[in-house]
Amino acid sequence: MSHFNLNIGKSPVFEALIRNAKIIAGTDVTVLIKGETGTGKEVLANAIQKHSTRADKPFIILNCAALSESLIESALFGHKKGAFTGAIENKQGLLQSANEGTLFLDEVNSLPLSIQAKLLRFLESGDCLPVGETKPYKVNVRVISATNMDLAKKISTGKFRQDLFFRLNIVPIELPSLKQRTEDIELLVKHFLFIYAEKHSTPPPKLSKRTIKVLKSYNWPGNIRELRNLCERLSILLAGKIIEPENLPLEFIKHTSTSKAVEFILPKTGLNLDALEIDMINQALIRTKGNRSQSARLLGISRDTLLYRIKKYNLAIA
Repeated sequence: MSHFNLNIGKSPVFEALIRNAKIIAGTDVTVLIKGETGTGKEVLANAIQKHSTRADKPFIILNCAALSESLIESALFGHKKGAFTGAIENKQGLLQSANEGTLFLDEVNSLPLSIQAKLLRFLESGDCLPVGETKPYKVNVRVISATNMDLAKKISTGKFRQDLFFRLNIVPIELPSLKQRTEDIELLVKHFLFIYAEKHSTPPPKLSKRTIKVLKSYNWPGNIRELRNLCERLSILLAGKIIEPENLPLEFIKHTSTSKAVEFILPKTGLNLDALEIDMINQALIRTKGNRSQSARLLGISRDTLLYRIKKYNLAIA
C-alpha cells in the first residue's frame, strides 16, 4: 500500500475524487470512504490526514475485522488493570493514542454491535470509557472510516446501527474501481515499474502496446493492489525486457481469449459511431431505469464519463 500514489491519474472520475478529497482535507469532518478491496482506501485516508490541520499529529489505523469483540473494545478504548484475565496493567486505547490526530477505522462494517454503541457515544460526546473503568476520558480525534460493503444491507439485517452510519457518513467519498479508470492504467504501470526497478536495483521492463491493451481490458478484481503486485513480479522476472501479452499470468491470457469471442465486427458498409454510442447509452439508461451509476457500469465507463457524453449529445433523459 505504501507505493500507491494518489496523484497518478487523469480519468474524469479520478480527478473528481482528488478535488473532493482536497476539500474534505481542509475540514475536520467525519469521513466514510467506500470502495472495493484494493482500491486504496487507507492511502486516501492517509492523504486526507497529511493535508489536514492534523498533519503533524498521530495517524492511527485499526482494522476492525482483525480482532475479536473483546480485543477491539480494549484496543479502541483501553482497559483498567484487572478488568479481565490478562489485564495486568492499565492500558490506553487507540483513541487516546490518536488524541489531536486521526483514527482510521478500516472495514468498519465488521464492528460488533456492542462496540458500535460505544463508538457512537464517542462520536457524539468525545467520551471514551475503558474496559473495567467507570469514569470516561475525553479526546479530540478525527475519525475516518472505510468499508468495502454496502452498509445499507447490514442495517436492514440489523447488523449495523443506522444512527452510527449517519454519524460516520457525514461526508461519504467513493473510490472508483480500477476498471472504472482504465485511462489511468498505463500511468500507474509506469509508476510501479519505476518504483520496483529502484527497489530491486534492476532495469525497468517496458510494456508493448498490445500488452497495455490487454491490461486495459482486464477486469482487475484486486484493483490497484493487484496491479501493483503484477508490476513487482514483472520487474523481477523480466527486468529490462519488453513485456508482451504472452508474458502475462494465465488469467490475463484467458481473459483476452474470452474477450475475442465477443468482439464487435465492423459492418462492411461502415457505421455512424456517434449514433451507435447514443443508442448504447439510451439502452443502458432504459435498462437501469435512468440510474446513471448502474448505466456507467453496464457500458464499462465511469459515471463522470457517462454524464459528459449525455451532455455532449444533449440527450433528453427522463
